[in-house]
This record gives sequence, C-alpha cells and structure tokens, in this order.
Amino acid sequence: MEVRGLGFRRGDRWLFRNLDFDLQIGDFVALVGPSGVGKTTLLSCLCGLAEPSEGTVRIQLPAEPGARPPAELRRHFGIVFQSLQLIQKASLLTNVLCGRLGALNGLRTLVGFPSHHRREAYALLHDLGVAADPEKWVCEMSGGEQQRVAIARALFQKPVIYFADEPVSSLDSYYAGRVLGRLQLEASLGNKAVFCVLHNSSHIERFANLALSLDPQDPTACRVRRLSARTEISPRP
Repeated sequence: MEVRGLGFRRGDRWLFRNLDFDLQIGDFVALVGPSGVGKTTLLSCLCGLAEPSEGTVRIQLPAEPGARPPAELRRHFGIVFQSLQLIQKASLLTNVLCGRLGALNGLRTLVGFPSHHRREAYALLHDLGVAADPEKWVCEMSGGEQQRVAIARALFQKPVIYFADEPVSSLDSYYAGRVLGRLQLEASLGNKAVFCVLHNSSHIERFANLALSLDPQDPTACRVRRLSARTEISPRP
C-alpha cells in the first residue's frame, strides 16, 4: 500500500492531512490516537469504504501487475467493523462461511457450502473459543463472543490485507492475546498485512511493528514510527 498526501475533511475541520506512508507484506500497523480523532475514518479511506478529501491510496497485490485503488480490491480485504455486521439470526458457522461468498459460485452455495469449508470454519471458531455450539444463532451470544465470530469470518476470507477497527474491545486479556496473536501470525508467516485500531499500549508494543499516530491538535502531524521487535506467539494455548 502506498499512501500519498491523504486527507479527510469533515465540514470545516480536517481529521488528518498530508499523510504519507507505505505498508508492506508482513507489516502489522497499529492505528492509535484518542477517541474522535479520525481512526475509523482513516481505516475506511484505506479500505475503499470512504472517499478521501484529498490524496491517493494505491495497493499492489502480490504477483499482480500494477497498483490499484482500494475500492477495486475489496474482495481481497478482511474487514472487521466496530459494528461487526454479523447476521444476527443465523448460526455462528453460517456467519463465518459467509466470509468466502465472494470466492464461491452463487449456485454452489444455494445447495450448501462444501464440507471442507465447513470443517475449516469450525476450526477457526474452535481456535477462538466459540465452537461449543456452532449452530447457535449470533443474537444469542455475548458481545465478546460475537467479536470473535467476526474475527473468524475475516480469517476465513483468506485476505491479503486485514483492516480491523478495535477488534478486541470486548475481549478479556486472554482472548485479546489470542486474536491479536493470530493476526500477527497472519502477517509475519502468512505473507499478509494488518492495519488495526488499538488502544491498549501493551497490545501495541507486543503485536505491532509499526504505529501510526493521529494528532487531534494538528491534523498534519500524523506520523508512523517503528516499534521494537515483536514477540511471536502461537494462536493455540
């Protein structure tokens, strides 16, 4: 990802401006800053869900020629929204399987997902500790459990880049570590990249290798800093 001169204005206020940085395969970038500074808006601009007021975002996928704007590459992104956007009156397993709808023939899914996909989706739910009853409806689960289902859905997509907006806000320290550790492994071992809004300083230092800070007082003072070496962990206990 190449970001040049990126800016977003809401009314007469700039949330960020003159933002320049590059994201490489293997990077885990923590997006940090106080509430209301524009982190979610920046994330939306980077994944093509919002149009910036100025500047460009260009992404080149591995083994593909040429860089393109993110709106053309959305099926290659795994997005975890703050609102989660799960199907409330569908099972946990179905919600995870929906992560791969864009890669499957629509007629094929009308008769059910392939059995190997169901096994893979169940394994992700198990790894994140929400596989006790995979046929349970999402609306019957707690907020933290729903958050882990949304993470499993993003993992099941097998994207090139993960965009996660506060993906562990409802999780305890154990499951927060499991989720962020899994995303870290996706970046470092799976040849992916992760762009993640985080607030906990220990999570940032432990899992990210880059931090992008937004400044509420000066929209042009956004900066990227490299963090100390990460501690690799296994997603399994």
